[in-house]
Amino acid sequence: MSADDSTPAAAAGSRAGTPGPRPEPLRFFGTTWLNHDRGYTPRRIAVAVGSLATAAASCLVLRLAYQGLQIAAIGGFVTVLMVAMFAICSAMAFRHTWDGFTGRHDPERQASLRGLLAVGFVGSLLAYFLRSLTEAPGEKLHREEYEEAREQYEKRTTRRSGNPRNRRRAQGRLDQASPERRSHSRPT
Repeated sequence: MSADDSTPAAAAGSRAGTPGPRPEPLRFFGTTWLNHDRGYTPRRIAVAVGSLATAAASCLVLRLAYQGLQIAAIGGFVTVLMVAMFAICSAMAFRHTWDGFTGRHDPERQASLRGLLAVGFVGSLLAYFLRSLTEAPGEKLHREEYEEAREQYEKRTTRRSGNPRNRRRAQGRLDQASPERRSHSRPT
């Protein structure tokens, strides 16, 4: 969440004219996930169709690679090993991607799994497809974080109410009343 108030809130996609935290943009959706506006539904449909089509094309490429292994006649063990590797990596990539829609990943773990996720790209594409059937992938996590940031911002701004000049006067009276308090409250 961005708490920078230097850019207009409406331009960043948050509630029109309100300062405070801004929603974090999602890939392919920007900030349309917040109010489900500006083509949110067509984008979700496009993401679902695109990820499914890409997964299907990827499976076709893997099928051609499998046929290449059969033509090369390198042996049944290597062929089974390759199929098992893609299946296991795809299942792990699916689970990792699915978990990423509801919680943040540890950056170090994410970096260490980069190769596995690259091999299991079909699983990631299928997770993206299934999540886009119900919401923008990652929308739930971003909405929770945004709402929490808005609540914290509202609490901070309501605590700041009142005249700060009165607080300084009250602090001055406290300092005059207690000499030892004065020595602790002011830096030397």
